[in-house]
Amino acid sequence: MKREITLDTKIADLLNGYEGMKDILIEINPKFKKLNNPILRRTLAKVATVKQASIVGGMRPLELLNRLREAVGQPLVGVDEVEEREEEGQKAPEWIEQTPKEILDANRLLDKDKNPLAEANRALKRLKKGDILLIKSDFKPEPLIDEFLKRGYRVYSSKMDRELFNTYIKI
Repeated sequence: MKREITLDTKIADLLNGYEGMKDILIEINPKFKKLNNPILRRTLAKVATVKQASIVGGMRPLELLNRLREAVGQPLVGVDEVEEREEEGQKAPEWIEQTPKEILDANRLLDKDKNPLAEANRALKRLKKGDILLIKSDFKPEPLIDEFLKRGYRVYSSKMDRELFNTYIKI
C-alpha cells in the first residue's frame, strides 16, 4: 500500500512512488513544468514538501493536497484535518532597502540546468555579515526560504507583480 499523501510529503517521494506523478503535477499546475528539469528533480524536489510546492505554484496547500490525493485514489481531507497557515501580510523590513551585493535569477539558473539552492549557497559564502543576496524568480521559492531560515539567515520574500518574486537573504 502506498503511503498517505500529506502536506509534509516530499515531492521526490511522490515522483518516485507514483507512476506518472510528474505529469499529474504539471496538469494540476503549469508552474510545475519546472519538474522537467533533472537538476530540480534531483535537488529541490528532495527537500520540497507538498505544502511548499503549493506556495511555489501559487495555490492553497489544501487544494494541491486534495488534487494529488484524488489523482492517486486517496480520500480527500477537509480543512479541519490539516493545519493550514495563512500567509500573513508581513511588513517589509528596512534592511531590504540596502543594495544587494549579489543577485541571482532562479529561472535563468533552472533554464541552464543549474541548481538555485547550490548557487545561492555559493553566493552566501562570498558575502560578509550584513550583506544581502537577492533571488529573483517567477515563483515564491518556499523550499529555499525554509532552508535559509533554518540556517539562521534573515529572509523576506515579496511578490513584485504577477510574474516576479524578490527574495532577500541577509547574512
